Amino acid sequence: MSVAEAVESTTSLAGHNRISTQALTSLARAAAAEALGVEASDIRADWADDDGLLALSIVAPISIPALTEVLRDPRRVQGFGGSIWDRSVAAKATILEIVTRLSGSQLSRVDIRISGAQVTEGGRVQ
Repeated sequence: MSVAEAVESTTSLAGHNRISTQALTSLARAAAAEALGVEASDIRADWADDDGLLALSIVAPISIPALTEVLRDPRRVQGFGGSIWDRSVAAKATILEIVTRLSGSQLSRVDIRISGAQVTEGGRVQ
C-alpha cells in the first residue's frame, strides 16, 4: 500500500469525532483574548444554535491606552488598532476565522459585547 492509499484509507475510517463545548469555549476565549488584547480568563463565551450553525456570543473587556497618554499623543489610539468600535468589528472577523480554522466548526456569526476597558501599555505610534 502506498502512502497516498494509506492516507486516503485513514480519512474514510468509520466513527465519530466530536469537539466538546468546553473545548470550543476555550478556543473561542483564547481567540477573543488575542483579538481584544485581554486575558482569556476575563472573557465569557456562549454558544447558540443558529439554524444548524453555531452562533458565538462574546462578553469581554478590551485593552485601551492610558487616557493621559492619548491626550499627550492622539496617535496612541491608532497604535492600539483604532477606536474601540473599529477594533471590536475587526475582532469579530478574526475570532470567526480562528475558531473556524482551528475547530472545523461552522459559525454563523460572532456577537461581541464590550463589558469594560483595561488600561494597558502597548500599541505602537507610527
